[in-house]
Amino acid sequence: MSSSQKTSATDTNVSPLRADDLDAVVKIDKSLSGTSRRGFFEKRLTAAMEEPRDFVFVGLRDGDQLIGYALARLVEGEFGRPGASAALDAIGVAADHTGENVGHQLIAGIEEILRHKEIGELTSQVDWKGQGLIGFLASAGFAVAPRIVLTRATDRPIPEPLDHDDVSIDDLVDDSAEFDFSSPDGDDFEALSRDRIPVRSMAEADLGYLVAIDRRATGQDRSTYYRRKLREAMHESGVRISLVAELDGQPVGFIMARVEFGEFGHADPEAVMDTIGIDPGYRRAGVARALMSQLIANLATLRVDHVRTELNWNDVGLINYLDNA
Repeated sequence: MSSSQKTSATDTNVSPLRADDLDAVVKIDKSLSGTSRRGFFEKRLTAAMEEPRDFVFVGLRDGDQLIGYALARLVEGEFGRPGASAALDAIGVAADHTGENVGHQLIAGIEEILRHKEIGELTSQVDWKGQGLIGFLASAGFAVAPRIVLTRATDRPIPEPLDHDDVSIDDLVDDSAEFDFSSPDGDDFEALSRDRIPVRSMAEADLGYLVAIDRRATGQDRSTYYRRKLREAMHESGVRISLVAELDGQPVGFIMARVEFGEFGHADPEAVMDTIGIDPGYRRAGVARALMSQLIANLATLRVDHVRTELNWNDVGLINYLDNA
């Protein structure tokens, strides 16, 4: 869902959250969800304090008491999405203050900050069964966005390549797309691509390789984006799951992903895969298949049950590829 920011934030008592608000935030969230997500909020507030440019974190107080909070992460380039936007991934109002317009004041406070940052879109995700939250977001100006969220269980391996009537993924997916998956055609499933292509954990020293691979694939220099994503992968995710594939002694592809516990109200750990890059010179070599296969295997070992990604509703080539994966 997305909002075009039509709400005014004037005359509200919204102010930035403080580090000592953690206990109050966790208490409000537990009263709403029935479970403690302290790890998620502790990690998110710490990251927001250290890198305030990348987050919007606000609260509403009744005297000294925190009665509501909202957290949003600034995103630019994730999931192949052009331009900058913000993702609202946590909002809560104390039970004894429902019906007092607290939620709308929090949304308005976030939008006011986003206007100062010259960001014109606020998005969120919600389970289709969350009728109350859907109604609240609709009343706050959100509408269904032209993007879809896909999830995959990790309890089964990447399947054998399917027959595409001689049409490869390279013919289906635009070469300039953010998700530049290589073709699964010709991979030997019994050998598994990851056994033929070394795949290792991503390291901070990989930044130059990530930028170079992306530049060769897209023709753009997105050093700032990858510097931010690498910091997120190394320091903000509770488990480091981002991967690099190597051939001929150098990195030729990568997956950037993180494990979240609490984002968009999810009660169980879930992996979020938002960036994949394959060196154009190594397409059809099985690099993407090796990376995806290793990611799924690692997540299964970690008992992370699902991996999630997001894409445009009309990116039919990528949807077809992910469906077959």
